[in-house]
Amino acid sequence: MKNKMKSFIAVGLSLICVCSMAGCSKEDRMKAEVNPDTPIEEVTFPLEEKAELSFITNAPATSTQDPNERAIFKRLEEQTNVHIDWTCFVADQFADKKNLALAQFGNLPDGLFNAGMSDYDLLRYAKQGIIIPLENLIDKYMPNLQSVFEQYPEYRTMCTAPDGHIYSFPWIEQLGQGKEAIQAIGNIPYINKKWLDYLKLEIPETTQELEEVLIAFRDHAKELEAEFDIEGDVLPMSFIINNGDQDPGILINGFGEGYGDTGDHFAVTDEGEVIYTTVQEGWKEGIQWLHSLVEQDLVDSEAFTQEWSTYVAKGKSHRYGLCFTWDISNIDNYSDYVMLPALAGPDGLVNVTRQNNSETSGFDRGRCVLTTSCRNTALAASWIDQMYAPIQSPQNNWGTYGEEDSFNIFEMSTNDKGEKMLRHMDLGDQSPVEVREAQSVNGPLAILNEYYDVYVTQPADAKWRLDNMHETYLEDMNSKYVYPNVFMSIEDTNKVSQYDTDIKKYAEQKKADWILNGGIEEEWDDYLKKMEQYGLSDYLSIKQKYFDQYQASLNK
Repeated sequence: MKNKMKSFIAVGLSLICVCSMAGCSKEDRMKAEVNPDTPIEEVTFPLEEKAELSFITNAPATSTQDPNERAIFKRLEEQTNVHIDWTCFVADQFADKKNLALAQFGNLPDGLFNAGMSDYDLLRYAKQGIIIPLENLIDKYMPNLQSVFEQYPEYRTMCTAPDGHIYSFPWIEQLGQGKEAIQAIGNIPYINKKWLDYLKLEIPETTQELEEVLIAFRDHAKELEAEFDIEGDVLPMSFIINNGDQDPGILINGFGEGYGDTGDHFAVTDEGEVIYTTVQEGWKEGIQWLHSLVEQDLVDSEAFTQEWSTYVAKGKSHRYGLCFTWDISNIDNYSDYVMLPALAGPDGLVNVTRQNNSETSGFDRGRCVLTTSCRNTALAASWIDQMYAPIQSPQNNWGTYGEEDSFNIFEMSTNDKGEKMLRHMDLGDQSPVEVREAQSVNGPLAILNEYYDVYVTQPADAKWRLDNMHETYLEDMNSKYVYPNVFMSIEDTNKVSQYDTDIKKYAEQKKADWILNGGIEEEWDDYLKKMEQYGLSDYLSIKQKYFDQYQASLNK
């Protein structure tokens, strides 16, 4: 471990040699893309003469739309003497803007920093000659990323397409691993402990007990509103249906087979069979129960239509008895809420289905790409490699230090050895999401478990979440498998993309309809036939093939 740490320090502090291809012929430049051993003129960071690269990125509407105004990129320009010509789109418009930009084949930027590339995008744009292979550039010019791949070779495997090429630079965030990874559960239910205590109620442990608690919240609404000075009506339970971490699917894990629901609606049995959650009998029973809560006026009427801003606004008014999200501080506050434990269903079953892809912690394959318009590929790769430096990645992910006129995520401190370490500052009453959006730049990065208390402290909110997750849910994570982050061929990716559009859209439409209006029992057989007509069996067979291949690769 000491040797690894020394290696990381050396890599993080090294000034990387890069090439300047301005004087190279087109033929030489193309050779350098394919074979980084092509002779080139070497320069070091900071460059003697300023160079420029162009990237597309995106940023939240609530933050600056000029990335060069961010402290992180100001420092990087000083350290490298590389100026970035940014084209920045508002985050919620990025998907469409990105596709339009990439359609301008003769006018492409050097790369996309926050690329938001799906597997289908990567394979499609690679086949069209819009983005380039990166594996040789990684091996030659990216010692920071190479160090991550050497320590965790599974990440290189997950980045490699079926044709053997790597087309993108990944985002990696480790905080725990396996069942103990912070990503193991996303849509955590948080219940209002202050209300429970006031009404002298215990934290529910079964679906029946939760129903009784929600009824108590409803029946004592006026008392709660008066006691806690709540503006607006008390809402026993609220969520955003089919909205990832805000979805209530985790409540139905105790029904039937115990798979409940997941964000992508896939689960894997302990026998290694890939299944679709929304065609299971237990899922049907759980949906019927959720509908019964709606019938009893226990569910926010806007839960089926509201957007994030509305959801948060009601939470900040302290109106929720039970809500769902990644981190309760984004909705309300830590002191009033506790995590609702896994609920035993009607037959006593208790289980928590982990999120798919969570076995290897946080991972996004398509975070950054280079286009065929990028001629100084070695410079681009070397600049991107700075994002993977152990002291840089946490800043890109969460925020930075030293800004005088705004809140800082970090202060630059030292670890036990007296070496530089980023120390998280107390967020106080600030929303972690809002503060980080103002400073972080995201993009390609890697934060490994080994970095904590060496290069960076754990975020207080993440540590709180992780500790409480372990205490509340770990012993009930009974499932042996989660579906892994596999990289399919373009043929299978095309099929899966279409299946996912049709099948997921239909399943989620019926899920919302049945919870709100009922009717699942009468419509169930027709629903199953419709799912088959959309191609569910073939969809499952493709997913099964790649699951089996992944398991076989682990055995090797």
